[in-house]
Amino acid sequence: MTPFIIHGDARDAQILITCDHATNHVPPDVNGGDLGVAAADMERHIAYDVGAAGLSVALADRLGATAILSNFSRLVIDPNRGEDDPTLLMRLYDGTIIPANRHADAAEVERRLNALYRPYHAALARLAARRDDTAIVSIHSFTPRLNGRPPRPWHVGVLHSHLDSRLSQTLIARLRAEPDLCIGDNEPYDGHLPGDAIDRHALRKGRHNTLIELRNDLIRTDDQQAAWAYRLAPIIAAAVQDVGKDHATAF
Repeated sequence: MTPFIIHGDARDAQILITCDHATNHVPPDVNGGDLGVAAADMERHIAYDVGAAGLSVALADRLGATAILSNFSRLVIDPNRGEDDPTLLMRLYDGTIIPANRHADAAEVERRLNALYRPYHAALARLAARRDDTAIVSIHSFTPRLNGRPPRPWHVGVLHSHLDSRLSQTLIARLRAEPDLCIGDNEPYDGHLPGDAIDRHALRKGRHNTLIELRNDLIRTDDQQAAWAYRLAPIIAAAVQDVGKDHATAF
């Protein structure tokens, strides 16, 4: 299997859509394709970002942009973590034990890095380097409520690093002009994690960037994903233009 999927590879747009947690797929060479997690838990946010893949593809189509999507579950190995991050390979997540990860040793982590994580990042790096003015828009989703925690009210969260929040703050301002939306600024969690995908491919390279989180109950169906792409695409494109980049994609 390929560790990533590229949608619209031939497109030459400034905006690059990334989806680090696109699927709950477990490759056959990882514990026979089964992490030992119940099927119901594999459909939860712990295994992937529900709805994010469809939204990413729909956004890419509306923006005339390229999208790159991971093709392995975040529980296999998390491409949105640095290689030295202690949460790179989760053994317990939101109350669920991950049996196939409990005794994974350093050799197994290295094997998964080489087979999945590193090829994904190499492909992302190639796509981002095609233009000098690439702006990375990373699409994720969040669960409306973690176990034992209060409900999360935000429809959309925009996450960013203190090292470069230009595009994110511009996007937040435009989204907050929408009267029916509750917008989170670095909610439901902080947007900077050293070594994560944005840090690696945007912050260290001086590229404009933002990470958009949709509440996953809003993007579960194809129709919902298409509707949100229709709504978000012009706002994203305008925000990219606002921060001074030329040739933002028209659609």
